[in-house]
Order: sequence, then structure tokens, then C-alpha cells
Amino acid sequence: MGYKGLSLRLINSVLKDWGCECIFFFNYNRINMGLSNDMVKAHMEALFGKARTASLSEKVAGMTAYKRELTVVEELCEALNQMGGRYVLPFTFKNSSGKRTSHHLIFVSKHPLGYGIMKTIMAKESSTHEQGVATFEYNPADKAQPFLFEYARPLDDLEHMLLDTFAGKTITVQEIFESHNVGRPYIMPNYKEVLRKMYDMGTITATREGDKPIRRNSFPEDIRVTFPKKRRG
Repeated sequence: MGYKGLSLRLINSVLKDWGCECIFFFNYNRINMGLSNDMVKAHMEALFGKARTASLSEKVAGMTAYKRELTVVEELCEALNQMGGRYVLPFTFKNSSGKRTSHHLIFVSKHPLGYGIMKTIMAKESSTHEQGVATFEYNPADKAQPFLFEYARPLDDLEHMLLDTFAGKTITVQEIFESHNVGRPYIMPNYKEVLRKMYDMGTITATREGDKPIRRNSFPEDIRVTFPKKRRG
């Protein structure tokens, strides 16, 4: 599919019922050409929305090919979010040379369970990982594309994010994962790994219900973690 028939309205019709997900083929190359073609303007507006299409066409003018692609995918993800598809996952396929994008698969859901399952699948299928964190093929993205930037952060960043987000709180590993993973590349094993490291270093304290022992090299979901308060200055 290029762009004909693909619209926010169609995607929303698939997602309107409880427990429904949508995954669609996104032919970026066709969309890229369509943004500057008035003859297919109606199709672009159906996919991005009228106002977003107008601003996007202006925004990408003069951009490098690489930057343009990131911006278009970013805008699509934001449009899906605004439509009500809170859980969005983009995944990129490169051509045989690995230098150009062949196409994207975009997953959209309104439920965290489907999102978590698909994230695990996409993470395993990623061609490269940094410190055990899947790149989802977007590791070069930067802060100019905040949605995609979150999918480009290595494991070192996770510790700092957790310390900032949960400063002074006591919360289970499962609750940490559920409240923090949406819109980020991390899967449960990533959280367990960094929390275990923080626990071993004494950065955080942790307990289990009934004073069960926390065994070496493990960090189960029921562990309650206490984070230090933020330092001033």
C-alpha cells in the first residue's frame, strides 16, 4: 500500500473496540513524494490531518533526506497519539544494502498488554542492540523528534530516568515497568537489569513481601524498590 485508502479514520475504526490493535505497512517513499504533490493532497490529509499536513509540508522543505524521514514518521506517530492510539511502535526495515529504508511497520494499540507483547517481538527482531536495548532501527534519532528519540536511548540513560521519575517513592518492579515503559524502547529484562545493578551498588533499597530473599542475579516483579530523594542543587 502507498497512501490511497490509508487514513486516520480507517485506523481508528479498527481500534474503536476494546482489545483491538492495528499494524500497518507504511510506505515512506510514496508518502514522501505525496507531500509535495497537490494531486494527492486529499490522501495526505486523510493520513495526517489537514492542519498537520500543511505544517508538515512546510517543515520538511529543505531538510536532508534522513531528517525528512524521521520527521514524517514522528508526525505520523503524534497524529496516531492524538487520535487516541496511545501505544504506538514504529519499526523500520532497511533495503538489502542497509543504507536506505525499505518500509516501516507501525503498530497502534489502546491497551498496554498488546503494546508490551509487540514491543518484545520488535525488540527481538531488531538488527542491533545497544547495551541490550533494542534500537528499533532508530538509534540515530535526536531530540528534534522526541517520540523517536525515546527509542534511541541506551541502558545507561535508564538509571538516570528512574532516579528522576521515582525519586523518594517506594514502588514495585512491575509498577515501575507499567508506568515508565510506554513510548520508550525498554522491555522488562532491561528494567530488571538496571534495577539489580542499582541495588547491588546501594543506589536503591529493595524488599520482598514476607521478607523473601532477593537472590543473586535476579530481580522479580514483586520486589518493592525505594528510590532516594532528589538532591538539591
